Amino acid sequence: MTDPKKLAIKDFVYELPDERIAKFPLPERDQSKLLYYKSGAITDYTFTDLPELLPANTLLVFNDTKVVQARLLFQKETGGIVEIFCLEPVKPHAEVQLAMQQTESCTWKCLVGNNKRWKSGKLYLYFEDGKLTAEREAQQDGHFLINFAWEPANLTFAEVLERCGKLPLPPYLNRDLTPDDRTRYQTIYANQEGAVAAPTAGLHFTDRVMESIKAKGIATAYLTLHVGAGTFKPVKANVMEEHEMHAEQLYLTKAFILQLLAQAEQNKPVIPVGTTSMRSLESLYWLGVRVLQQPNLPQEQLHITQWLAYESINLPGPSEALMALLQYMDKYKTDHLHASTQIIIAPGYTFRICKGLVTNFHQPESTLLLLVSALIGENWRNVYQHAMDNNYRFLSYGDSSLLLP
Repeated sequence: MTDPKKLAIKDFVYELPDERIAKFPLPERDQSKLLYYKSGAITDYTFTDLPELLPANTLLVFNDTKVVQARLLFQKETGGIVEIFCLEPVKPHAEVQLAMQQTESCTWKCLVGNNKRWKSGKLYLYFEDGKLTAEREAQQDGHFLINFAWEPANLTFAEVLERCGKLPLPPYLNRDLTPDDRTRYQTIYANQEGAVAAPTAGLHFTDRVMESIKAKGIATAYLTLHVGAGTFKPVKANVMEEHEMHAEQLYLTKAFILQLLAQAEQNKPVIPVGTTSMRSLESLYWLGVRVLQQPNLPQEQLHITQWLAYESINLPGPSEALMALLQYMDKYKTDHLHASTQIIIAPGYTFRICKGLVTNFHQPESTLLLLVSALIGENWRNVYQHAMDNNYRFLSYGDSSLLLP
């Protein structure tokens, strides 16, 4: 068995010329190409064909996170611009859902561009009928803790970001925002505010495709994983045990877990839309393992560490793990779970919930490419070479694939 800790990221490289990166979305979302991979064979389709290609009785799982306008451009009195990029909330709430509803003031972990221009004091950003103030509290691990306060104080932080923030496009697009991006860099089902990057596999879905999925009898379900900026974090370590995975916040309902349990008990396939949905689903299994091992685990300790999946033995089946989670929720009298995950899915990983994946084409030497390789093995090279040879568009605004091992 492959030891994922010993994997060298240089073994997950392919040539990606800049002109193959899709800098803008297609005029119509669902007209992207769809590469269909099944048991080693590759065929070309259009995304509207997806409902016909999904296995019978599939449960298709979507991530309904919504990208927030997390880039804030403050102008100093001297005219210089300081950019503050909100990464994750710290206080009064570390939970994204609650932090977005916070009024009056809050503290976030942020990246600061042009930090040297900000010697001291407060920065101000004016918006229609209001003002946002930023003040540095501390620096830690390359990030800053920024205290925000705003007027009118009854606005939520989500409303403040909507009024004066800018959408954070992926850095590799290397271009300015267009008015189009505000809608096109969101999925049509985006609902829960808190991501700083879109779950891009979902960008291809339209009402037309959703109706076709329903007509085909394919069930759908939604979870929420707030995609963090760490999704773009390059792997700089030589081997993966030296790379620290970013943590992301995850929200699941009891109704969702019951849907998954029904699929598991009837041995019907669960297919995630995107790597974030896949990481969430597999993390859910490991949360079940944790509460089986520690029935009294406090809710604030519902966290999956990077290597947990590779360090466990005598593991339960998916149904048993999901049942344990449901019993845990009953015990705490809650109908939803809030957890965090640092899981790394790499070659050597055994999938517990997912039977396939809808996903875009990812950057060379990325943890997302490791995840694809974990699912389809060395055939990822054939898939990516086929995409390159057949003029597929790559990365966030690029084309799609349905991968069935």
